[in-house]
Amino acid sequence: MYLQYIIDSIGTGSLYALMTLGLALVFSVMGLMNFAYGQLVMIGGFAMILLRSQPWWVLILGTVVAVVVVSLLMERLAFRPVRTATAMTMLITSFALAQFLQQAARVAFGANPRPLEQFSELSVQYVVGDLYISRMTLITVSTTVIAAVALALLLKRTNIGIQLRASTEDVEMSKLVGIKSNRVIASAFVISGVLAAIVAMLFFSTRTNVSWSSGESIVLIAFVGAVIGGLGSMVGAALGGFLMGFTYTMLNALLPLELRVFADAILYTIVIVVLLIRPAGLVAAKGVRV
Repeated sequence: MYLQYIIDSIGTGSLYALMTLGLALVFSVMGLMNFAYGQLVMIGGFAMILLRSQPWWVLILGTVVAVVVVSLLMERLAFRPVRTATAMTMLITSFALAQFLQQAARVAFGANPRPLEQFSELSVQYVVGDLYISRMTLITVSTTVIAAVALALLLKRTNIGIQLRASTEDVEMSKLVGIKSNRVIASAFVISGVLAAIVAMLFFSTRTNVSWSSGESIVLIAFVGAVIGGLGSMVGAALGGFLMGFTYTMLNALLPLELRVFADAILYTIVIVVLLIRPAGLVAAKGVRV
């Protein structure tokens, strides 16, 4: 029974780990905690609704394109004009942008949640001995591993990845050697948008509806996961997100029924304890570390 709980928790933890990566990447490059990141995932959910009658490859490609375009517009129209402003100004900008996107979605799609057609083929269960492993769990874990490895290779082996890491280490020096900050930051938002689109497809594939407020819980998970993992460390972000998801699922599985309503409170109490012991996070780092 406990092994079944662990398998289920690994699936949730993998999804949470993926949630934190996009948020942590933008923070590493700009020092910006983008609280509108959850709204990118929400936009991906609505894109899935609009494309649900299309072939699966059109749905995937369309969702990625929609989220990446909004992410790029976000960088160009909202964050680039205030890039040289104070950290507080950029933080307020991210909050304002998150509220704007929420209300825009509310106007466009209505205040009530929009139903999302279930992907029945994802609910298939594989039986291994006494264990049940869903196809969705396998897809989530494998997608997270592939995305994390691809991101690590991109940052270490490609030209744009090297420029991203150089910009986080020393912005002024990177400019002197010819690295264009606008291009580098735009690239970070593209990557963040791709990750948000993947999260949207995994997150909403097992849910029955999408709401204009769907992004709120996602950005909270990503933010807390990134903080306890260690801001500036991609490994730390993924680790923090994974531990958030794993612990939350295990709490809901192991707590007595009458105490499960306190699962969130217990989880965030654990987070506070972790930060008291390691204020810089589990994997403290400067810049984009993989």
